[in-house]
Amino acid sequence: MNEVIKAITERYTCRDFTGAPLTDDQVKALADSALAAPSASNRQPWHIVIIMNKELIEELDAEGFKVLSGAEDRTYYERVRDGGGKVFYNAPFLMLVLGDDSSRWAQMDCGILCQNVVLTAQSMGLGSCIVGLAGVPLTGPRKEEYRKRLGFPDGYEFAIGILVGTIKSGKEPHEWDLSKVSYIR
Repeated sequence: MNEVIKAITERYTCRDFTGAPLTDDQVKALADSALAAPSASNRQPWHIVIIMNKELIEELDAEGFKVLSGAEDRTYYERVRDGGGKVFYNAPFLMLVLGDDSSRWAQMDCGILCQNVVLTAQSMGLGSCIVGLAGVPLTGPRKEEYRKRLGFPDGYEFAIGILVGTIKSGKEPHEWDLSKVSYIR
């Protein structure tokens, strides 16, 4: 099977990482694959913040859980609580993708970047998790503190987060819903 197709079809959302740090080569490959993503009119409407500081990841994790605990809608809080209380699943690598509003396609472009990163992780034998909840600590009372600490450029907002790490326990990829495809010949 083609290696790209294999990475796509075998990838799943990992929610159980060993916590072992990534190598410099792995980090560089993930960053390079992010930067290689195509974008509308090549605007590259993103800024990438790579966090490998385990203490900072754990701090953001705890703050995210705290913010979720006070949310009116308890759905995500209960899901995280019932899953062990961790938003970031002990991952040693958190990539925050920040988007600007230079293009009406910025969110889509950031999503394409994200797909590049998770497929690169898969191809290297690493697990990954696309994590929208990474933005939760950036909405709470410490929002401005975190924006400053994480070096958010002016005009950029959180778009999506990606966790990467060594898989502690795995699972099968999700089942495909073939009813989602229509063929017109």
